[in-house]
Amino acid sequence: MILKYKVNDIRPYISWLYFYHTWGMSGKPADEKEKLRKDAEEMLDMMETRYSTHAVFELFDANSDGDDLLLGDMRLPLLRQQKQKSAGAPNLCLADFVRPLSSGIKDKVGAFATTVDAGIEHDFKNDDYKQMMAKVLGERLAEATAERMHEEVRKHYWGYAPNEQFEPQELLNEPYQGIRPAIGYPSLPDTSVNFLLNELIDMGAIGIHLTPTGMMQPHASVSGLMFAHPQSKYFDLGKIGEDQLADYAKRRGVPLNMIKRFVQ
Repeated sequence: MILKYKVNDIRPYISWLYFYHTWGMSGKPADEKEKLRKDAEEMLDMMETRYSTHAVFELFDANSDGDDLLLGDMRLPLLRQQKQKSAGAPNLCLADFVRPLSSGIKDKVGAFATTVDAGIEHDFKNDDYKQMMAKVLGERLAEATAERMHEEVRKHYWGYAPNEQFEPQELLNEPYQGIRPAIGYPSLPDTSVNFLLNELIDMGAIGIHLTPTGMMQPHASVSGLMFAHPQSKYFDLGKIGEDQLADYAKRRGVPLNMIKRFVQ
């Protein structure tokens, strides 16, 4: 499924907290933030007639098999949390949020990617300030597009939360059922997973191409998985031990030294 949005469709979902953080505005006077926000809003007005944002996603029959996800015809190995936990607390893996293969019952998992028109990152090269503003807004728009898409998936396409009612800015506090872990973030740090995701959803259909290290271009792009389990939550894997890394490389069918390029 491919979705296309106008900037004004996505604007209400922008996290301005992260916008200010990127500019290093923490602790700055309110009037400085107001001026920066005014400049950003003016650029968004201009972007409305020039650029769009894009999402691609698919929902797959899925099961877990140990620390692997079975998505359609693909086996996707995952990593398990290694941090020292409090007594009785489990060390989590994203596969824990999917019905095991042994249950004999199919579950579902979503895969997605979002991006912006590449021009957002390239059309302001003669003005350093505007170029930086466009870059930061592009990143915020890609994240906001993932937020909007995920909302539509929960309520309509997957439909497991049809009666969900939150304002766009409320969604930034993640009050809804399910999670959307992104590749490159704490529970999915291996950027080479993008190569597997690309086989599933064809990121090129919305203009994303992958570098040899699995990074996405345009830079203002987000990819990841979607889980619906009511107890699913975000977590940090922590430092990955050599034993788990070797096991992961074996399950991926990739040399250990190559996996280390992507994970560490």
